[in-house]
Amino acid sequence: MTACPLFFVILVTVPVKVEALLDKSQKSERYTSATFLKNAGIPTYIDDKHAIAHNKIMVIDQETVITGSFNFTKAAEEKNAENLLILKNKDLARFYVGNWEKHKRYN
Repeated sequence: MTACPLFFVILVTVPVKVEALLDKSQKSERYTSATFLKNAGIPTYIDDKHAIAHNKIMVIDQETVITGSFNFTKAAEEKNAENLLILKNKDLARFYVGNWEKHKRYN
């Protein structure tokens, strides 16, 4: 999570609810995205059931889904070949939120 400027702009300028769901690799490392997010006051959950949580999603206002290969890192912004989809669909957003909540329960 090295693409922090956008993250902080959103947190400072827009009143939003932010939660993070990460994989269990975040438990074994010394200073991780989980540490960073927790220190920023973001509720952070670990999916203990799966080895890797390879999803990259955001759901905004229960309507907009942002997903793709993009890792929200400096390398993704500047060096990698990535894709990012922005989809406006309440039914799809509801599906993604349900899936997120399911994996959050593995915390």
